[in-house]
Amino acid sequence: MKNLNAMNKMTNKAQKGFTLIELMIVVAIIGILAAVALPAYQTYTDKARFSEAVLAATAPKAAIEVCAQTGRPVNCAAITVEAGWSAGPVVDTVAITGAAGGPYTITVVPVATAGIVAGDTYITIGTLANGAVTWVDTSGGCVASNLC
Repeated sequence: MKNLNAMNKMTNKAQKGFTLIELMIVVAIIGILAAVALPAYQTYTDKARFSEAVLAATAPKAAIEVCAQTGRPVNCAAITVEAGWSAGPVVDTVAITGAAGGPYTITVVPVATAGIVAGDTYITIGTLANGAVTWVDTSGGCVASNLC
């Protein structure tokens, strides 16, 4: 009989389950992880969406590089901006500015969407030297917003 009572006590302990404090600790850990993960995910999606604006500068860059190598037109800033360069849902306008011989500036203005404002412009500056163009992306609103 003594063994039977000891066995019943062990069985009852095995079926007890989690305590309230253990469950609260698990919920707190999940809450902390969610609080850290959501802002990181939002930043990731904004950068992914803004990459379309960065890619919109690729065609003007190529046009300026061809112009620099061929010398036609004399002022590469006179290159006509094609309609397809800003044909994406995130890109509002693409512009080329500069003087003959450079430097040439390409400015891409995005459409204001979730996480991106019109002031988050992407600006890249190309310097001409020996028929080659060196591009620097150090200005624009996207740098301050950490999108590019």
